[in-house]
Amino acid sequence: MGFFSTIFGFSGFGIGISIGLVAGYFLFIYFQPSDVQDPVIRPLVEHDSETLQRMLPEIPLWVKNPDYDRIDWLNKFVEYMWPYLDKAICKTARNIAKPIIAEQIPKYKIDSVEFETLTLGSLPPTFQGMKVYVTDEKELIMEPSIKWAGNPNITIAVKAFGLKATVQAVDLQVFAAPRITLKPLVPSFPCFAKIYVSLMDKPHVDFGLKLVGADLMSIPGLYRFVQELIKDQVAKMYLWPQTLEVPILDPTKAFKRPVGILNVKVVRAMKLKKKDLLGASDPYVKLKITEEKLPSKKTSVQYKTLNPEWNEEFSIVVKDPQSQALELRVYDWEQVGKHDKLGMEVVPLKELTPDESKVMTLDLLKNMDLNDAQNEKSRGQLVVELTYRPFKEEDLPKGYEETKTVQTTPDGTPAGGGVLVVMIHEAQDVEGKHHTNPYVRIIFRGEEKRTKHIKKSRDPRWEEEFSFVLDEPPIKEKMHVEVVSSSSRMGLLHPKESLGYIDINLADVVSNKRINEKYHLIDSKNGRIQIELQWRTS
Repeated sequence: MGFFSTIFGFSGFGIGISIGLVAGYFLFIYFQPSDVQDPVIRPLVEHDSETLQRMLPEIPLWVKNPDYDRIDWLNKFVEYMWPYLDKAICKTARNIAKPIIAEQIPKYKIDSVEFETLTLGSLPPTFQGMKVYVTDEKELIMEPSIKWAGNPNITIAVKAFGLKATVQAVDLQVFAAPRITLKPLVPSFPCFAKIYVSLMDKPHVDFGLKLVGADLMSIPGLYRFVQELIKDQVAKMYLWPQTLEVPILDPTKAFKRPVGILNVKVVRAMKLKKKDLLGASDPYVKLKITEEKLPSKKTSVQYKTLNPEWNEEFSIVVKDPQSQALELRVYDWEQVGKHDKLGMEVVPLKELTPDESKVMTLDLLKNMDLNDAQNEKSRGQLVVELTYRPFKEEDLPKGYEETKTVQTTPDGTPAGGGVLVVMIHEAQDVEGKHHTNPYVRIIFRGEEKRTKHIKKSRDPRWEEEFSFVLDEPPIKEKMHVEVVSSSSRMGLLHPKESLGYIDINLADVVSNKRINEKYHLIDSKNGRIQIELQWRTS
């Protein structure tokens, strides 16, 4: 009897459960509660103060603060790119965490700490708004407000005293306001050399922590202790002015900054071609470094001779000795008309041994086309002495943005002298009467250097750097800087016009080592130009 009672009891239980599930399903599908209504959407001004206080933390910053920009486009971009950003961020996090873990674990007698799994999950962070700051330096500063309620899978294995414990972080929430600085800005993609990240306030971090499947955060007192410990440790490392530095590019290569100086001594030439009617020539030599837009340096003219002697020395800044070359051209000077070319030759700088002088006797050619039959004709020879002096490692230019100090000059710079560096950044509100295609002329000690042309722009940006090797400090000298516009059309009517100029007293540069200022242009209504000057000594 007891056996049959048990059988009927289980059968009744199963049938009852089945009938209950079916009835519940139909009631859920076909019967809607009558007290559920669509929410009423009202403007913020119609809400009472208590409701607004509850809503305030959820309102985006671009609504509350006018200096924050709305960046919905960035949220859409991050959402689409999140699977790829997840892998890239996790890889970077591992690389950053490794040295920090290696430094910290000996203090706590831990054998090892390793990531078993590290993924940020499928939910991307949300940007509530962003501030952007513009400065006179080569940098871009951004302050985004980030909220992230993610589903990451972070599992860490800790080994100590022969035992292994696995800890898993779940249900992560992070609210942070970092300051992200991209600097220095460089003319090579992605257009910045380093990323600096710091926190403007202590971040809000909330997460669950599981050890062998159990939630450690449910232990009384442990949750608040861990929260405060993480906030304090993160703030200690990254709260402003502390920063996390992430290198992207080598600034020296990205900027193509000087890496050395080439000393050139033009000694003599022999058996040059006759160009004058009286059976002689008036030769001089022009020399420059390839891949540079700077004007050529040139020797004096030696009159009525085919075997001139110069013994003149020049110093030229080198930026890439592996690809650059010294170009030498010999001309016959003419009082009227075009000067005749007597010959040329090119010396690749990679053929020179650093810090060793090399005397070279060069056979002059008509051009650098090896298949040109006219290059087989004798055009004379040119004797030069070349010495390439690279910067020492400690003197290698790093830029003011990285060191906050002006770099020194390399060996070979004239004793008591130095290098005057001129950086033309940008101009604003320059406008010509007939055209506005601005470029900058720099005139100093009779030598002129120019930036590139920028067509049809009242606010041009050049970011170009020029160097002058000087025998002595330019204490009592001035530099003439002029913004000029040239017509893009052929014609003689208004081919060029000045958009304004400034004469800069260099005494302040010598005493302060560096000046970065915006100057109001003379003969310009509202035009300004930003120029950075550095005086580098040994």
